Amino acid sequence: MIKADLVSELSLKTGVERKVILTVLESFMETVKGSLEKGENVYLREFGTFAIKKKASKKARNIIKHNGGYVTTTITVPAHVVPSFKPAKKFINRVKENNQI
Repeated sequence: MIKADLVSELSLKTGVERKVILTVLESFMETVKGSLEKGENVYLREFGTFAIKKKASKKARNIIKHNGGYVTTTITVPAHVVPSFKPAKKFINRVKENNQI
């Protein structure tokens, strides 16, 4: 599902115009992004948490194809933060129940 599909489905379920739904959805996304930029997590009960994860610095290999062979150099990836989403237990269980293998 893409954003346009989500807007259409929400519009059908609520009876609210697509334009209004799109504005609300985009405002929600901007609010979540703004909170994470400030280092604040966003908790949505029974859905999940949008949070910042801290990644430690690490060594990595940079593999470059050169003259028919490969040259490997070691680089250091500095410590950094990344946004993440952790679904709530109820959400995880619901997905598991409805997607049996």
